[in-house]
Amino acid sequence: MAQNFPNRDELVALACEQTGLSDFGDTWFMPYLDKYMECLETEARLNPAGHAGTQGSIVSALSNRLRHVELVKTNPEIKDEEVNVSAIVVGLPRTGSTMIHRMLSSAKGMTAVKWFEAQNYTLLPGEKRGDPKPRLEAGQMILDYMLQAIPEIMSIHPMSLTQADEEVIILGQLFSSTMLESSQFIPSYAKWLMQQDRKQPYLDLHEILQSFQWQDPTRRGAGWVLKTPGHLMALDAVMEVYPDAKVVMTHRDPVDTVPSYCSMMDTLYRMGSDDITKPMIGAFWLERLHEWTEVFMRARANADPSRFIDVDYRDLLANPVQVGERVLSLAGFDITDEITSGMADWIEGNKREDRASHKYDIADFDLTNDIVMDKFSAYRKAYIA
Repeated sequence: MAQNFPNRDELVALACEQTGLSDFGDTWFMPYLDKYMECLETEARLNPAGHAGTQGSIVSALSNRLRHVELVKTNPEIKDEEVNVSAIVVGLPRTGSTMIHRMLSSAKGMTAVKWFEAQNYTLLPGEKRGDPKPRLEAGQMILDYMLQAIPEIMSIHPMSLTQADEEVIILGQLFSSTMLESSQFIPSYAKWLMQQDRKQPYLDLHEILQSFQWQDPTRRGAGWVLKTPGHLMALDAVMEVYPDAKVVMTHRDPVDTVPSYCSMMDTLYRMGSDDITKPMIGAFWLERLHEWTEVFMRARANADPSRFIDVDYRDLLANPVQVGERVLSLAGFDITDEITSGMADWIEGNKREDRASHKYDIADFDLTNDIVMDKFSAYRKAYIA
């Protein structure tokens, strides 16, 4: 049964008390938080652990915002950092997007948001610029908790503190990303989010990338590789904020990806909810992933074709480094031996066979191959040979 959250003002007050700060900067995200909390109460079916954990994550997100605003106020030169976003990986979930993201960001001259940075995107109390030990320790605690609660997650989406990961986690702390609907079952929030301003969250994300670069000056001049399937939801805004970035779309047959992602969502929802059924998950995510493909195809039809780079999942598995070389070349980089060896070293150290297999059955989600093929017929015709 749903439990009542403290109201928004109480959570804001708690974040202010914990940080000793009160300036949130532009509070455009507060209505997003209000809608999120409403849907948590009406749809998410949180159990006591989920209720406590979600409340804690909201306070943590607000605290991160307070610390970030204070950091930029204290160090205004952060806004002078020139961030070069070279590539944005936007493939649907389970299409190899994580693989290519981490491989590309391992090449010399490239960089990406690291997992521990995504959890706490600004300096923690006592942390010195250039020495993120407090955030590494905080990230390890989060990771340990996840591995204890859902150990199977590592066979689905492997994580480590310093590997590249999705900036969707950061956008989620602004209550404006698909991370929220992937953490709790809140279909009404997902629908509402599609009707909101798409650009403002990415303007804030850009400032956070500037802060990352200021925190670690060795990143200056590097090409940033962003990645999350959730960028598909706001692809028009992403391309506007980063007009020079190539959009890398990884493609794999939805017949394979949809049930795999539903299984991943079942795993994540079980961290905080007891009675979100697999058929509920199948019904929601079939429609939601289809919606993302529709947004992608509309945005692509109205954009410069040269902005896009297509990557077939089968090619990525067969020849990953060659695929990476092609993507970086089209993104404007001269392919050097150091770039190639950086990607090859990552592939060698992160082989699929080193992980347990991810097992699931499409029928558990009240789906069939025919249902998925019919739903994604236009996308499959355009991109799946």
